[in-house]
Amino acid sequence: MGIPSVDPTAGSPLLRAGARLTGTKPGRWLARRVAPRIDPTLLRLSRGRLSSALVTPELLLFHTGSRTGRRRTTPLTYFTDDDRVIVIASNYGGSRHPAWYYNVLANPRVTISAGGYTADFIGEEITGAERDRLWDLVVEFIPSYADYKRLAGDRRIPIVAFTEVH
Repeated sequence: MGIPSVDPTAGSPLLRAGARLTGTKPGRWLARRVAPRIDPTLLRLSRGRLSSALVTPELLLFHTGSRTGRRRTTPLTYFTDDDRVIVIASNYGGSRHPAWYYNVLANPRVTISAGGYTADFIGEEITGAERDRLWDLVVEFIPSYADYKRLAGDRRIPIVAFTEVH
């Protein structure tokens, strides 16, 4: 079975409309303040098929806190690249990387759940030309990431790839 495949080059008018919404200040506020509180429950109850994002593919990332050692759950938009799950540590264009990013760097073994499938994965930050290629894909997939890059200023937005542990 596996994590549902998401082709970032497929595109859709509905996805682009949703991306435009999250590119606005109110849309970012909703995505940052409301979605993380309701999406874990929505995604669990719907077996990964429904989130507040409605138009973007979402997963649940279960990770271990780098300082606390406590288990955390974070809903994230994703796409797939071959056999890897790709997520962007955009933090909605904030000036700092999101907490989940530091947690994955410190404890790369995570659990991911999407589309009714749950498995263990190992995360790694992607750099160099491979990062640039994936960044171009994500901006094509969800154009509001270009806005996040502008908002982030000097912060280089990390890209993390997860590979399933077999």
